[in-house]
Amino acid sequence: MTDTDSSNSKKRHVLGISGGKDSSSLAIYMRDRVPEMEYFFCDTGAELPETYEYLNRLEGALGKPIERLNSSRDFDHWLEVYQGTLPSPQMRWCTKNLKIKPLEEWIGDDEAISYVAIRADENRLGYVSTKPNITAVFPFREDGIDRAGVDRILDEAGIGLPGYYEWRTRSGCYFCFFQRKHEWVGLKDRHPELFEKAIAYENKVKHQDTAMQDRKYTWSQGESLDELIERREDIEAKHQVALERAAKRQKPNRPLLEILSNALDDDDDDAACAVCHL
Repeated sequence: MTDTDSSNSKKRHVLGISGGKDSSSLAIYMRDRVPEMEYFFCDTGAELPETYEYLNRLEGALGKPIERLNSSRDFDHWLEVYQGTLPSPQMRWCTKNLKIKPLEEWIGDDEAISYVAIRADENRLGYVSTKPNITAVFPFREDGIDRAGVDRILDEAGIGLPGYYEWRTRSGCYFCFFQRKHEWVGLKDRHPELFEKAIAYENKVKHQDTAMQDRKYTWSQGESLDELIERREDIEAKHQVALERAAKRQKPNRPLLEILSNALDDDDDDAACAVCHL
């Protein structure tokens, strides 16, 4: 990729970081290519502790702060606005209000180039603003950087991967409705207090929705978290089979994370939110 012309000081260069490996790797990749880059993180107020810890490490590698957006309007604020309706794949108000709006408000009417962490081996676009003053570019796609390249950039920078990759392959809220079943079990085991908070959200919605008792709001499709955790033995058994199947079809010497990701995709096949999980 040709280094961006920085002679126009009025044009802003911005790069959103989700707390995942791809956007973090892109931030490091662009660090010396665009010294005036502004890094931002849309904080929902419901992030995993591992995400905040990783952002701190990343700031050290970048040598500049990562702007935190949403300081006064977190998930609970918008949950009240939407009268207790939990977000879902069909109604992603969290993405709209906690990711897209804060970014566009932060940029305002400034001319800006937004750097998006879509890899060369991915067939998706990610979030591209419809505002005419924001232009999206895709450095990894332009420069042919794939998953192995992303891992190499992080290793060479000395920051590695976020801690949550031991059990979860997507960044985002601890109660994200795109989590696979086995990742919910992982949350229960590693952050039981957050798992209980997620259950509390479900119970709050259930109790306040007295006029529509036949309607069921849950984080995980088709069942409440209480019901899910009662099935943990079945979920873990299915996950183990998926791991073994993924390992057999994997090319030799591939990272364990890649095997885990493929196995979790077998567990649950929902496409992740392209805004939150880069």
